[in-house]
Amino acid sequence: MSEGIRNKFKFKNPINIAIMNIAWPVLIELILSSVFGMIDMMMLGNITDTNYAAAAVASVGVTNQPLFLGLSVVQALNVGGTAIIARYFGAGKKDQMENVTKHVLIISMSLALPLAILAFIYANDIMAFMGAEPATIAIGVKYFRIICVSYLFQSFNFAVTGSLRGIGETKVPMNINIRVNFMNVIGNAVLIYGLFGFPELRIAGAAISTALANFTASILMVRYLMSGKSDLRFSFKNKFNFSRRTLKNLVTIGLPSAIEQLVMRTGIILFVQVVSGLGTVVFAAHQIGMSILSLSFVIGQAFGISASALVGKALGAKQPDDAEKYAHNSSMMGSTSGVIVGIIMFLFAEMLVGLYSGDSAIIESASAALRVAALIQPFQANQLIVAGSLRGAGDTRFPLVSTFIGVLGIRVVLANIFVRFFGLGLIGAWLAIAIDQFVRWILIRLRFRSGKWKTINLA
Repeated sequence: MSEGIRNKFKFKNPINIAIMNIAWPVLIELILSSVFGMIDMMMLGNITDTNYAAAAVASVGVTNQPLFLGLSVVQALNVGGTAIIARYFGAGKKDQMENVTKHVLIISMSLALPLAILAFIYANDIMAFMGAEPATIAIGVKYFRIICVSYLFQSFNFAVTGSLRGIGETKVPMNINIRVNFMNVIGNAVLIYGLFGFPELRIAGAAISTALANFTASILMVRYLMSGKSDLRFSFKNKFNFSRRTLKNLVTIGLPSAIEQLVMRTGIILFVQVVSGLGTVVFAAHQIGMSILSLSFVIGQAFGISASALVGKALGAKQPDDAEKYAHNSSMMGSTSGVIVGIIMFLFAEMLVGLYSGDSAIIESASAALRVAALIQPFQANQLIVAGSLRGAGDTRFPLVSTFIGVLGIRVVLANIFVRFFGLGLIGAWLAIAIDQFVRWILIRLRFRSGKWKTINLA
């Protein structure tokens, strides 16, 4: 190995230190959030009434997809806010960051409120459209409506977190989310099973606990923003100055990202419709597999967020070569971690699924699906990180193109072919996921190598 390669991956390399300083709090936050989400599903999956437990797990999976669709709208604005704040931070224009944050918060909540109201009113119809069976709808509709309220607080939290990530500040959101997720787990145990004299609310208890945790996080986020401890100065007393340029940049960056998320969620909804037709037990196995798979995404997401902030900051400081180094080193770190995750997922699939359910049919189906996903882990991580680098530069149109091709053109089409024409069941559906991830990896890498992302102007 050459001296240059050895030096590139030494921890004392300032590029790697900067990457890790942002990535590790995000990684811990996302891992723990995924683990706590897994615990939620485990608690529901281990309710003694096995028929109710399977329907409860399936209903959470069904309602999560429209919830994620709504959150994707807010996350799209966060991409724009993160990129613009990172540019201002790198250029030393800290006085302009607060007003960008207020733009993001106002627009986010203006979009989140009507979406929450519509989902609350049409909860039954949305679940039916998702392909849920009548038993699943009967159990899950109350959960869905409570989650609609929680969605408002979660949207607010995402907007604040996205702004803080623009300045590379990830430790505070991590600390807040760790605390409220512990609170959520305790609340779940108490309200799902009826501990300490509380009523046994089952799936409704899980929703109430989630809503209370997100509300608490919102309070803590506001308190920190107004404490004056952050480089991102913020006060509700300061006058809000509407800026057409800020709005234009948020739309220019955020709209393609919003469409990308809509394409992604639409594709996933269509994909879920295919899988839900395989029956409640198979769909429960799919949801357990997706819950475990979501944990594997956090590596790519964490390093992608780090790359996004650092690429944006470097471009704001007129240092495109440093931006490329941040992107490259982040992707190499993430891909290496993806190999390790893939090996663990492949070797210990049954053990991981067994944490959710003791049903042998569920364990067999979900384990086989996970082994398919294990093979694609390095490519999945690399694709997420490089896409994060492009977004940090304000290049959100090409990730939209790759998602459209991969999710709608590959995943949904192949899932229908593998499941409905070749009868491959859950394995066929997950093969479609793997092929989609590989195609998107190729497309994103080609875009990054073109270097066009370095020339995007956000001034």
